[in-house]
Amino acid sequence: MGDKVKRREFITFVVGAAAAWSSRAHAQQRAMPTIGWLSLSTELSVRPALEAFRSGLADLGYTEGKNIRVLYRYADGNADRLPALAVELVSLGAMIIVTNGGSSIQAAHNAAPNVPIVSWVGPDPVMMRWAQSLARPGGMITGLFFIGVFQKRLELLKEVRPQATTFGYLLNAVNPANQYRRPVDDAVRALSLKLEIVEVKELSGLADAISRMASLGVGGVVINPDPVFYSEAAAIAELARAHKLPSVGDDRNFVDAGGLFALSINYPAMAKHSARFVDQILREQRRVIWQRNSLRNSRSSST
Repeated sequence: MGDKVKRREFITFVVGAAAAWSSRAHAQQRAMPTIGWLSLSTELSVRPALEAFRSGLADLGYTEGKNIRVLYRYADGNADRLPALAVELVSLGAMIIVTNGGSSIQAAHNAAPNVPIVSWVGPDPVMMRWAQSLARPGGMITGLFFIGVFQKRLELLKEVRPQATTFGYLLNAVNPANQYRRPVDDAVRALSLKLEIVEVKELSGLADAISRMASLGVGGVVINPDPVFYSEAAAIAELARAHKLPSVGDDRNFVDAGGLFALSINYPAMAKHSARFVDQILREQRRVIWQRNSLRNSRSSST
């Protein structure tokens, strides 16, 4: 399937937190701003998004090592490592953390609540309680998010298996977005289907998870969009094929790895666009620093 969905399927918003960022900006008066790139996945699995992000920075006039420093940290699929990696990035001078996915965004925010977080893709920010509302978000998390795709994935499976009334849903057990089930429940109810949800705590449990779905008689499997599954696309697709289960993922990589369908947005395009949020924050921080220095100099000259 194509990589694009209608524009309403993802939401972009800017958090109006200039005042909150100001204090950190004042403390980070360095010639070369430092930002952190944090990923739950491996470097290889997010390389297209990373290259797109770098391209976005370049389009805005940023050159790594010349006028911006970027630190990279990867959890390699182990969500327990995310908090320490976020703390490490901040300790090394990161003024902004760029990341994706519910686990990474939440971990970064918990570990560094006073550091702006830029999401290049993530779950509904209001549902996750990162924003008060889309109109007036507030807080320290900004960037790009998408909603409303789950029902379309179920519809694809229903087209392939029209007689099926039950489908499987593979989840990463440690993703904090899992607790917010309303969009999933609404989709299942709208299509008059039953959903068997199987959570995986460790990647070693993937085979058992797919086998369990097959034993439950599901007509197909929806793979939850989760960074930890990106690098395991081939394994998941092969397991689904072995059990004769049509599967739908959220990235072209899943189809290339052997999955039947993928319904997604253009992740590299979102990653590239997220560079604009980084630029906005850095510009605001520089403005605040300039204003404070001007005020300090004005007071000094008047005494």
